[in-house]
Amino acid sequence: MTDTMPKSTGAMTAQASAAAQALAAALPVSTPVTPQPVATAHDDAIFSGAGHLAAGSFVGQANADLAVHLDPSVLGDSAALDPTLVAIDDVLRPALEAAVGVLGNGVLSNAPADSAQALLDDERSALFILQANIDGQTRAAGWFAVRLRDAAQDPASAVVQAVRASMPADSEDAGVAARLNRLNNVQMGLTVEIGRTRVSVRDVLALEPGAVIELDRNAGAPADVRLNGRLIAQGEVVVMDQDYGVRITRILDAAEGIS
Repeated sequence: MTDTMPKSTGAMTAQASAAAQALAAALPVSTPVTPQPVATAHDDAIFSGAGHLAAGSFVGQANADLAVHLDPSVLGDSAALDPTLVAIDDVLRPALEAAVGVLGNGVLSNAPADSAQALLDDERSALFILQANIDGQTRAAGWFAVRLRDAAQDPASAVVQAVRASMPADSEDAGVAARLNRLNNVQMGLTVEIGRTRVSVRDVLALEPGAVIELDRNAGAPADVRLNGRLIAQGEVVVMDQDYGVRITRILDAAEGIS
């Protein structure tokens, strides 16, 4: 890394490493992969070739751009999916969501694949080789790149801060309240999750009526209440007039809702 990095380089490097570890653990691969940071000038040949690529942009407590590229040999059954039915972006998105999960609250959106090259070329990006044991040999099975943008240096954040600085405190509070009132009638998706599990594509394709899927939660454990995918509360499932409902037992704060 060069001297052009912001003063918080150490913290940002730790966040990038944590994001890489989280991504590697969530990748839908047939053999485990381990992220290894690229400390020297990278060889372009490592970052090219056949494979599947997904890129995204994250805005929230931290701002980041990221991309992951995987060799089809480690994707197992996922590599054989019909792209007209299931996009590879959808297959890799849970891993990207796991990566940005360590950055705090925010929104992850898809980015065009061609944005990955600019990410690789940017000296501010943290690069990781995804190593795997393939045919008895440890070799590169892909790469992960993430560029963390310091909120203090982000142009959008600077504009917001400048506007707020020019407003009296009372007018700012009134303005925020007025803007929030506009959202009162906006509808959002509220879901209740009783558990999760990871299965191979082969097992999904083999599902038939009557099949039982074991979840990662014991009977009687609280269900998760998610707003637009973000965990906000926990509760217990109840039956009301032959319809299912959920009785809220706990409201989670922002830090608890990151997971």
